Amino acid sequence: MKSQADVVVIGAGIIGLCTAWQIRKRSLLSIVVVEQGISLGEGSTGASSAVCRHRYSYDEMVNLARDGIHAYRHWPHFIGTDQPLAQFQKDGVLWLVDGSNGWANKESKRLEKAGIRTNILDATDIKSRFPALNPCSLPPDTKCGEAHDCNDGTSYLYEVDGGYFDPVNALEDLRRALLGKKVDVRFRSQVQKVLTAGGRTRGIQLDNGSVIEAPCVINATGPWCNEVFQQLGLALPWSLKPTRIQILHLDRPVELIGDLPVCCDIVGGIYFRLQNRGQQIVLGSTLEEDEQEVVDNPSDFNRLIDDDFKQAKLHALHHRIPSLPYQGSVTGYCGLYTVNRDDVHPIVGESEITGFYVANGFSGHGFKLAPAIGAMLAKEITGESSDFDTTVPISFLAPNRIPLQLDVKNVLA
Repeated sequence: MKSQADVVVIGAGIIGLCTAWQIRKRSLLSIVVVEQGISLGEGSTGASSAVCRHRYSYDEMVNLARDGIHAYRHWPHFIGTDQPLAQFQKDGVLWLVDGSNGWANKESKRLEKAGIRTNILDATDIKSRFPALNPCSLPPDTKCGEAHDCNDGTSYLYEVDGGYFDPVNALEDLRRALLGKKVDVRFRSQVQKVLTAGGRTRGIQLDNGSVIEAPCVINATGPWCNEVFQQLGLALPWSLKPTRIQILHLDRPVELIGDLPVCCDIVGGIYFRLQNRGQQIVLGSTLEEDEQEVVDNPSDFNRLIDDDFKQAKLHALHHRIPSLPYQGSVTGYCGLYTVNRDDVHPIVGESEITGFYVANGFSGHGFKLAPAIGAMLAKEITGESSDFDTTVPISFLAPNRIPLQLDVKNVLA
């Protein structure tokens, strides 16, 4: 059985659905989204912590995050409904660093140039605004658990307009918006091969034998991206590795008083935020060493939390929130980043096969960037602009670019 479309998007995660929506916002091209799962959120998006922070090493990435988060902050307008399921949680983002070389002041000035509002907070400010937080700038001993005398820290960077979003509700909002614009979103649709002829994309064939003819195909399959590349025989010069990532959930205890921002605790090697109307804490790692476990099969990997990981991250969290009791329910789950081992940044754009586009290797950055990445691809494919475009050229992340130079290669790079 054959059908036709102008564009096929492979993958109904946040990258795939945002791309499809950005194309629909600026064109009448016929679009089909195919997803191998039986429902939304079965891939990396469903396990995302969905932290929306702006600070990156490269100015282009700062601007890309700004443009992506702008869509989440104006979500009803972006998807065209007054009653979306997902709502932006404007808790702000606090960067807790050791204060060396005036880091907070330098980064504040850099972000302000991009139109991102920031504050510089000292220990007094933190204790007043977020009384549960310890402003200490000394790293906790997560190996042996040895205590130290905490100091009052230095100056810390606070992103006023940062926060977090609900990833699965965001997917459902996008699905409904796409269906309302006659975009076909198909589940249980495993792509067997991308069809090409004469160096050009011709469409896809599904595992049930059906064919969708299309001159444009977008690979937004997250940790399954290499399967598509291998089937095509496309040898991209990038090492994109499905990588196991661990996340902890804690019930918020009554002892924890006041507000909490999203915290990027570089000192402790963790990040954490609230969720579920402030009744839970989500806790993860910012350390490169915790982003090394490559998964051979992204459909079958260990989803249980390692005990040594749990104990180390809880110790770091107790250092940052001293009132946290050593009791209560701690659960967790594992998801996947697709880590670009060359520079922990995505590759986005048209490949050497005409009409075959890639949006892969997001290395944990994908959720916050997704609306802007979708805009990049949509503008490239349609030639049209829209009200949620990005100022960053697609060439910055092009598949044929030179790897970016970075001091560290982790989720906060």
